[in-house]
Amino acid sequence: MNLTVVIAFVANTLVALAKSVAAVLTGSASMVAEAAHSWADTGNELFLFVADRRSTRRPDQAHPLGYGREAYVWSMFAAVGLFVAGAVVSITHGVQELSAKETDTSFPIAYVVLAISFVLEGTSFVQAYRQVRGQAGPVEHTVLQHALETSDPTLRAVFAEDSAALVGLAIAAGGIGLHQVTGSPVPDAIGSILVGVLLGVVAFILIDRNRRFLVGMEVAPEIREYVFGRISEMDGVSSIGYLHVEFVGPHRVYIVASVDLEGDE
Repeated sequence: MNLTVVIAFVANTLVALAKSVAAVLTGSASMVAEAAHSWADTGNELFLFVADRRSTRRPDQAHPLGYGREAYVWSMFAAVGLFVAGAVVSITHGVQELSAKETDTSFPIAYVVLAISFVLEGTSFVQAYRQVRGQAGPVEHTVLQHALETSDPTLRAVFAEDSAALVGLAIAAGGIGLHQVTGSPVPDAIGSILVGVLLGVVAFILIDRNRRFLVGMEVAPEIREYVFGRISEMDGVSSIGYLHVEFVGPHRVYIVASVDLEGDE
């Protein structure tokens, strides 16, 4: 089982519970948005568990190329159903709260929960960051570049949601802080809307990346050149007339090559 996904699931569950309690006690729109965000992330991890498990099934007669693309299907479900749902809830609640009257808000509770959430989300992010960095080094990618281009959708999803979570916590803290300073709930409501917009952007990116891999995506040019070189060096290979290298799952490719053999007229 993917350790990064497990850590993210545990952290998001604890954070979601804490934020939900804080949202009820404080009445903060930003905290409600953050609670929705964390519950969306928690549900997202369940889809990623399924993606990780089903994509590793061995090839069979019905699926000779294996089940690797299942990872993109379930990751797509996660992005569409949970990130977008979190975005809709956050934006809708924020818009409703723009016209709300001033209410008593327990600001210390909100700050404590945000601080605890930052520690837990930060722990999950560090784990995802280390895994992305470890894979990015050998292929000479930056961490962000590899997170976007990796063929592993579960790793990309965890990295994206943890990054969004930390940014969302900063937005929520800013909205609650301005609410406390100004006495107006409007900054708090705007914070909720901004969290929703953030989730929508992340959802769009994840949906687009999974769509590309589902449709059929060739490997990067440098990997194609590497495969070309390895085949060219094989004994008996005179030249390569055609080469196609396509991802069929996380870290899994399908290679089709047309080669001329030495001495075969």
